[in-house]
Amino acid sequence: MRNIAMLVSYDGTDYHGWQTQPGLKTVESVLKEAIEKVLNHRVTLVAAARTDAGVHAMGQVVNFRTESPILPENILRGVNTYLPYDIRVNCCAEVDFSFNARKNAKSKTYVYIIHNSPVISPFFFRYTWHVPYRLDVDFMKRLTTYLVGEKDFSSFKKKGEVYKRTERKIIKAGVKRSRNLICFFFEGEGFMRYMVRNMVGTLVLGGRGKITEDDFLRILESKDRDMAGPTAPARGLFLRRIKYEPHPFASGDQIFTSM
Repeated sequence: MRNIAMLVSYDGTDYHGWQTQPGLKTVESVLKEAIEKVLNHRVTLVAAARTDAGVHAMGQVVNFRTESPILPENILRGVNTYLPYDIRVNCCAEVDFSFNARKNAKSKTYVYIIHNSPVISPFFFRYTWHVPYRLDVDFMKRLTTYLVGEKDFSSFKKKGEVYKRTERKIIKAGVKRSRNLICFFFEGEGFMRYMVRNMVGTLVLGGRGKITEDDFLRILESKDRDMAGPTAPARGLFLRRIKYEPHPFASGDQIFTSM
């Protein structure tokens, strides 16, 4: 039995999220079907993260077990042959049998992109949130400093969703502008559903001057979702990177990449 890991990217626009759901088109179900066609047997995919409907990924990591002797480079080529244009396997590697894409992840990095101009180009619409009002990036950057550390992020979870614990640790957070694009980034050990999008929606209120620095702190400390800002649209969110130690796609003989 072998353990195979893959680095996957996808445009989530036309999918009902990552996780398989009966009767719905999801990234996991489409990828799983393509892998099974190549290996000629059923597989169980373990994913590092579960992205919601409309969310994209640059660096999703999955692993599965197989007894097939097919080499990683041939698995990659074969799977990409069966996949639609909006899903790609970028790397494929045979990894240690103990590797688990979800359990071994040290951190996850998400980026959120806003198109900040009066008119949005049609070529950006699928991958950004169009905010036509001028945003104060320096102020939003200052607000992100309050998100770093281990805190209770109840104010930013999906409304009505119940968790055993709502504390999460954010390692890094920030905001950068490049012309009309504003990029938020968050690296953390784990995130609740809608957490990044709710943080961005609240930060944008700050960027528009709708809330003060003290307001933002009150929202964070309130642990009340109703106090926070709107949920930013899914289309601007990307799963950027999963961090491992060691990383399964470090250079080596058992790795093949299409990048």
